[in-house]
Amino acid sequence: MKKLLNDPNQLVSDFLDGFTAVHTSQLKRLPNSNVVVRKQPKTDKVGVISGGGSGHEPAHAGYVGYGMLDAAVCGEVFTSPGADQFLAAIEAANQGKGVLLVIKNYNGDRMNAEMAMEMAEAQGIQTEMVVVNDDVAVADPAQRRGIAGTVLVHKIAGACAETGASLPKVKEVVEKAISRIRSMSLALTPCSLPGVDQPSFALAEDEMEVGIGIHGERGMYREKVAPSQEIAQLLVSKVAAELPGSDPLAVLINGMGSTPLVEQYSFARDVLAELDKQSYKIHSTYVGDYMTSLDMAGISLTLFVVDEELAPYLQAEARTVQWQS
Repeated sequence: MKKLLNDPNQLVSDFLDGFTAVHTSQLKRLPNSNVVVRKQPKTDKVGVISGGGSGHEPAHAGYVGYGMLDAAVCGEVFTSPGADQFLAAIEAANQGKGVLLVIKNYNGDRMNAEMAMEMAEAQGIQTEMVVVNDDVAVADPAQRRGIAGTVLVHKIAGACAETGASLPKVKEVVEKAISRIRSMSLALTPCSLPGVDQPSFALAEDEMEVGIGIHGERGMYREKVAPSQEIAQLLVSKVAAELPGSDPLAVLINGMGSTPLVEQYSFARDVLAELDKQSYKIHSTYVGDYMTSLDMAGISLTLFVVDEELAPYLQAEARTVQWQS
C-alpha cells in the first residue's frame, strides 16, 4: 500500500515532531515521550488529559489547548500508550488541583491509564478517570467502545475545568455528558496500516461495513452501499433509539479519514432532514474529520442530548489546532 512516510516504525514520532513544529506557539512535545502539552499551561485549574493509539488524527493532539485538553498521550498506531506515557502527561498537566483522564473504553487504554493513576497518586497527585463508551453498534453497554463522541467529551471536560471547578465537580459534569452521547460508524472502504500490505478487512466495491470500530475492526454486519439519504436514515434510527432524553441535540458528523467534505456536508443535510422529520430540535451541528481511522472512507454520526447545564460548556470558548469556538 502506498503511503507518504519514511520508516513506518517512526511514523508517530515524525508526526509529533512535525505537528509541534508547525504549531510551536501553542504546543510542545515532552522530551523522550509521545506526549503533547500546552506550551503555556494554565494554573489553578484541573488538568484534563486524553490519549490512546495514534491513527485517529486530529484526535487527540489536535484538541490540546485552551478550553479542551492540557495533554494528549499518543501511542503507536492503534496501540495503547504505556503507563509511563500516561504518567508523564499527568505530571505535566497537574497544576495542583488534580487531573482528569478521559479514556476511551478499550482494555489496554484503561489498564495503562489506571496503572499511571496509581503511580501519580503515590506522588500525591489527585487523579480521576472517566471512560467514554458511545458506540451503540456494540449491544452490551458495558463493552461499548469510545469513538467520535469522545471529542465532545473533551469539549465539555475542558470547558468545565477552565471555570476553576474542583476535580469532583469536573468529573460529575463529564460523566453526565458521557451518559447523553451516542454514536455509530460505517465504512465504505477499510483502512490500511503503515507498513502492512493488506487492508484491515476485505470489502467489495458495492458493499459497506456497518458498525465498525476506529481501529480497523470489522463492523457488526455489511450490506449494499446505499444513497446518502438511506445511510442517514439508518444511522439516525440506530443512534436515536439509544438516546436517554429529548432535549435539543448536538450533532457531530465525523469523516473517517478519506471521506471528502462535499460528501460529509451532503450527508449532514440528510441527517438534519431526518432528525427534523422525527421532530428533534437541533442545538448545534459539527462536520469534519474529528476522530479518524487512518485512510478509511466512511462516516460516523454522534448525537448528544444537551441540557441547560451542559450547553454553556459546549458553547464555551476553545482554542486548539482542530477546535476553534
